[in-house]
Amino acid sequence: MDPFNKAIVWDEYLTGPFGLIAQYSLLKEHEVEKMFTLKSGRLPPADVKNIIFFVRPRLELMDIIAENVLSEDKMQPPREFNILFVPRRSMLCEQRLKEQGVLGAFTNIDEYILDLIPYDSDLLSMESESAFRECYLENDQTSLYHTAKGLMTLQALYGTIPQIFGKGECARHVANMMLRMKREFAGSQTQILPVFDTLLLLDRNVDLLTPLATQLTYEGLIDEIYGITNGYVKLPPEKFAQKKQGEGAKDLPTEPKKMPLNSAEELYAEIRDKNFNAVGAALSKKAKIISAAFEGRHSAKTVGEIKQFVSMLPHMQADRTSLANHTSIAELIKDITTSEAFFDNLTVEQEFMTGVDTDKVNTYIEDCIAQKDPLLKILRLVCMQSVCNNGLKQKVLDFYKREILQSYGYEHLLTLNNLEKVGLLKPQTNTRNNYPTIRKTLKLWMEDANEQNPNDISYVYSGYAPLSVRLTQVLARPGWRSIEEVLKMLPGPHFEERQQLPPGLHKKRQQGENRTTLVFFLGGVTYAEIAALRFLSHMEDSGMEYIIATTKLINGTSWIKSLMDRPDQQV
Repeated sequence: MDPFNKAIVWDEYLTGPFGLIAQYSLLKEHEVEKMFTLKSGRLPPADVKNIIFFVRPRLELMDIIAENVLSEDKMQPPREFNILFVPRRSMLCEQRLKEQGVLGAFTNIDEYILDLIPYDSDLLSMESESAFRECYLENDQTSLYHTAKGLMTLQALYGTIPQIFGKGECARHVANMMLRMKREFAGSQTQILPVFDTLLLLDRNVDLLTPLATQLTYEGLIDEIYGITNGYVKLPPEKFAQKKQGEGAKDLPTEPKKMPLNSAEELYAEIRDKNFNAVGAALSKKAKIISAAFEGRHSAKTVGEIKQFVSMLPHMQADRTSLANHTSIAELIKDITTSEAFFDNLTVEQEFMTGVDTDKVNTYIEDCIAQKDPLLKILRLVCMQSVCNNGLKQKVLDFYKREILQSYGYEHLLTLNNLEKVGLLKPQTNTRNNYPTIRKTLKLWMEDANEQNPNDISYVYSGYAPLSVRLTQVLARPGWRSIEEVLKMLPGPHFEERQQLPPGLHKKRQQGENRTTLVFFLGGVTYAEIAALRFLSHMEDSGMEYIIATTKLINGTSWIKSLMDRPDQQV
């Protein structure tokens, strides 16, 4: 047996994020013979000397590992067990392994620090699925510590960020931890010219409204309808099957089609952030370009011209496949967005966002509950009404709660309590509703948003400008002092910190050179917000480039699901 060969046992949740930084082919080069998913019972047979468990520090996973170790075949040659905790070691977990009597079986116990994972050229995520829940529901600030550590690593690589702005309690905590860590490592400052001019830390609970709204960009809708996980989407296979002549339906594939989604694909980079209503025109324009390129073969006469055409062929064929795939996805989405149900839902959302009848029981929501529509859809709408009305009148809230519990089951009482604790669904206190003032001051609703050739970020929700991105935009110009009153109405403190740069590292700006801001969303960000920030980066007169980081990529459904107590048993 090779003393260096090994098998990795994965905590299933980690396989996606790790797939973005290390493919199986790379692991194979490092003597990884087998890979298994962590499951209770006995480990599958493998002729390897070393077993490495890659796991999040969770107690329930420790029990499974203990079971794996204890059920090892005593007749076989002993194997070496190792544990790597991601992203940090945990004393509690080690204690649990000790209680189970297996701690001594491990040769190595260490941590693999995976803080910020690059998802795209301008997007980093920690993929911490429970960060919002931990911070706002359980008062557990572990994920904020990981955020601060991740930002320190980023500064070690790309230079100290001279300006830090923030809004919200969690933002304040992260900034404090960063400044403390900087003082502790005062001697080891990096002599690197800063890449980022500004860091903006934003709490998700400063803007609870945006994730609840249905995203209307191409990428946002793919996520709303099919869910994008670690840069991949799984789609119904029948839409992508290459049907051959005379083949019956029985031969169609049944496995979902798994497609990568990132800006490495030229067409996707071009259409991902467009409002869905502008995607059709973009696809047909692309089809004409591809078709003209293929027609070019008729005009290639000389050997040199033919050779040049042949050399371009692989790229042209890849373009044609990409176009076919995105045309199919757009057709799937269009079937849903043109349905009456989608339109009715969107109409109610837009009424809430513009302040129409937010203070009484909504008949559409009432009908949806009576028809037993998916619970998550109901919760998104009720929470949206509550947020747009700064809480619901007690009798309206009681009515919704009663209807939900009677239709979907009393076990959802815990979920309703959780939504109340985090401020998504709450009774109205005597304070007045500030939302109309915030909406008007920050121009959160733009009538006649231009979806085809947008001139404002509100195109990503066909009229609603995400509050989080509006705050980012105002910070760049004219600055937060201009909206001091509105900032006071939003939860949590707002602040500014400056970090001293080592001498000689101040940037000398060239004429017309963009400034770079890293916007960090604590508690999650949606694809529509990312699209809006990219739009600001590309605006000719913005003078600002945005890089986006977050604890997790979310949509309204996955976000509310993370606040449910037993999401696996939900309707």
